[in-house]
Amino acid sequence: MHLLAFAVAAGFVAGAILPSAVSAADTYQIDPAHTSVQFSVRHMLISNVRGEFRKVAGSATGDIANPAATTVEATIDAASIDTRNEERDAHLRKPDFLDVAKFPTIVFKSTKVEKAGEGWKLTGDLTLHGVTKPVVLDVTNVTAPIKDPWGNSRIGAQAKTKLNRRDFGIAYNALLEGGGLVVGDEITVAIDVEVVKKGATAQ
Repeated sequence: MHLLAFAVAAGFVAGAILPSAVSAADTYQIDPAHTSVQFSVRHMLISNVRGEFRKVAGSATGDIANPAATTVEATIDAASIDTRNEERDAHLRKPDFLDVAKFPTIVFKSTKVEKAGEGWKLTGDLTLHGVTKPVVLDVTNVTAPIKDPWGNSRIGAQAKTKLNRRDFGIAYNALLEGGGLVVGDEITVAIDVEVVKKGATAQ
C-alpha cells in the first residue's frame, strides 16, 4: 500500500512561537530533538496511517509590544519522511508524491499572527512540491519561557492544521474496486514544538 504523507511541518512548528511568549528582539530556534511534526491520512476509507518528518529547522523573532510584527520561518527536509515502512517511504520520496530530488525542502514563512480565543491563528505561505499556498495554523498551549538546567530560555507549544495534497500538485492515487480512493486527499498535521533562545548553549 502506498500513501501520500506530507506535512507542512517546520513552518508550522516554528509557528508555535507566538508573541505572548517572545520579547523584543528575541529570536528562538527550533530544538529538533524535542520537536515532532506528525501527520495522518486516510487509507482505503478504513483506517488512518500516521507518519512524521524527522529533520526540522526554523526560528521566530517577536516583539511583545507589537505582536503583529512577529515573524516565523521554518524548513523541513522532505526526504526525512518516516511512516515506519521503508518501501512506502521510498515511494513517497519519488515523483509520484514528494519528489524530493526536485523539491528537497518544505518551507513555511509567516505573514500574519492573530489572537483567537485562548490560542492564536498563524497565517503564512507554505511551499511544498514547488507550489506556494497560504495556510492557517491553530496554535495552542503556548508556555511561558522557562530556564532549563543550563540556563537557556525555552518555550513549548502545539499547532494543528489540515491540508489538501492536490492543492500542492500531489495527485497520485489508485481506485478501490468498490469505489473510493486508496489515499485520502486531506492531510491532518499535528505539531509539538520546543524552541530555545538563540545563542543558548548546545546540549
